[in-house]
Amino acid sequence: MAEIHLIKKPITIAGLKKIAKERFGDLVKAVVDVRQKIMAVGGAFHSDGQVFLIEKCNSKGEDTWGVNIYSDKSKGEMLEFDSVINLKSLQNNLSRGVENPQIREKIKEIVAKLILD
Repeated sequence: MAEIHLIKKPITIAGLKKIAKERFGDLVKAVVDVRQKIMAVGGAFHSDGQVFLIEKCNSKGEDTWGVNIYSDKSKGEMLEFDSVINLKSLQNNLSRGVENPQIREKIKEIVAKLILD
C-alpha cells in the first residue's frame, strides 16, 4: 500500500511527483481539510486519506474533500474535483464533485499554498 503523507507545510512539485510515482504515475489522490488547511496525499483511495486525517489530525468528515492532483499539469489545471467521499447529503453535495463554489475556492487556495512551483 502506498504511504499517506500529511502536508501541513508546503511541498514542492518535485516532492509531489515523487509521491505520485509511488502509485498512479502523474496522479496523486489527496484529501483536503478545509477547516485545518492541511491535506493528506497518497494512498490508493480518497477514503484512506480521509481516515488518516480523522484518526491522526482530528479532522471531521464534513471538512474533508477528495481531489485528484495531476503533478504534470500546470498549477491552474492540476486539480480534479472527483471523489466518492465528496458525496455528502447532509451538506447538500450530491455528486462526486464539490458543488459549493466557496468550498471549491477554499480547496484551491489551500492546495495553492501547500504546493510550491
